[in-house]
Order: sequence, then C-alpha cells, then structure tokens
Amino acid sequence: MIKGTLRKLKTEHKDTVEYTLPLVDTDAKLHEVKLNDLIGKEITMNFTGDKYCIDTGKKVKQLYHQGHSWESFVTLPECDQCIFQPELCHFSHGTCRDEKWGEENCFKPHIVYIAQSSDVKVGITRKKNVPHRWMDQGAVQALPLLEVKDRKTSGLIEIEIAKELGDKTNWRKMLKNDLDEVDLKKIKAKVLKKFEKVIESNKAKVLDEDIFEFNYPVEQYPEKVKSLNFDKTPEIKGKLMGIKGQYFIFDHGVINIRRYQGYEIEFKH
Repeated sequence: MIKGTLRKLKTEHKDTVEYTLPLVDTDAKLHEVKLNDLIGKEITMNFTGDKYCIDTGKKVKQLYHQGHSWESFVTLPECDQCIFQPELCHFSHGTCRDEKWGEENCFKPHIVYIAQSSDVKVGITRKKNVPHRWMDQGAVQALPLLEVKDRKTSGLIEIEIAKELGDKTNWRKMLKNDLDEVDLKKIKAKVLKKFEKVIESNKAKVLDEDIFEFNYPVEQYPEKVKSLNFDKTPEIKGKLMGIKGQYFIFDHGVINIRRYQGYEIEFKH
C-alpha cells in the first residue's frame, strides 16, 4: 500500500503507451507506481478525505483547477485565464502574474496540431510537450501542422481553424474508442489551403512531419461510460481494464485521475 496525493499520470511513448502514477506523501517524497503491469488486476484507491495544494503542499478544504488552493489559483501564472484562452495574453500590458514564468513558458515555440481523440480537432501545445500532450488527451493519432514563436500566436491561429474543425474532445467517445477512420494528411492539406492567409499573417512555419500514433494499454473498452467520483465514493476498487488519456478504466466505471490532483489516497494492488 502506498499513501500520497495524486498527480497527473506520466506517459512514455512506446509501442504501447506506458503509464506511471505519481503519489506525493506528506513529507514531499515522490512515489511512482508503474501501471501497465496492473492492467487486468484488482486495485483499490481509498480517498482519505484530505486534500493538499499541489503547489504549496498546504492542507485545504477545497481545491481549484486540478489541485490548487484558492491562493495559488488566483496568483499562479499557470492558472491564469490566458492559459486557457491564449489569445487573451496580457503580457504586453505589464500585468502578467509572473513575467519570468511567462518568458520561460509562453514565449517559447508552440505547435498547432490536429489530432483524433474522438473526432478530429485542432489544438496547441508547447513544442517541448510533444508528444505527451496527445497521450494526455487519449489521442490515437496526431499530426503537427505549424510552429510559431509563442503561445498567443498559436492561440490566434487555433481560434480560426477551430471554426472548421472544433477544438474539443468528446471524452465519452474517446473512452469507448468509438472512432471513425480518418486521414489526417488529407485534413492537413485542406486546412493549410483554407487558412493560408491566417498562417502567413501570423508568420507560422508549416511543418512536414509524420503522423504520431498511440496504442493504449486497454484490455476492454466500456460500452457505457459511468464516471466515478472520489467525493461520492471514497473507495474505488475493481479490475483495472485499461488506461487511456488520464482515465483509469475499471470494469464498472472510469475516473479522471488528473481531475483529482491533490487528493490523498491509499493505493493498493
């Protein structure tokens, strides 16, 4: 049994995506559980009732934005609205929550991509997050389209392309693996042609890369998706049928691990 607060699942891109569950104990010691070998086996996760801010380690009654205390949520740059809507970047107005953080994270190369998690969608990510961003989303394939100089520029391009493709994932469809056969190369060609002026005006570099493909450690996908919740059911146990995106797939439901960052659990297998 390992006791600690949850963090988002770590991924490694191999023939089958490899997953690791990080747990941080009250002494700030990191414990890592290799998950692929547990597929098909019984596991138990027992929520102790305690929650800790993933930024400060402070025990709190309520968490915000996937594991933050209120104080961290309203002060950290990574929790600002412009992270969710990059086009709202206010760095140039001198109001960035942390200019050094902004320079190190937002003013770095970003990738505009298309991916299929459920339906094909457009998205953006920091270049250094490739290919982990797509595994976090449960994408079965992804194709980088463009490289730009900063986050705001990628967001401005994403807004335009999203009018054609959309930018959301249907998480239930993703977990059922109920996917249509698509040709990302053909979709890329159409996007580049239709949004040529947008691409040129934002000085984006068109990329020529192969399609990334992802296979997940899943024995059986659910026919119906039932969401499990630590606040309603503190003890979640059963046979781990698979992992996709940030979700554990049990024989009786699914749970989004990233959503419960900061929750202290006892993990048994």
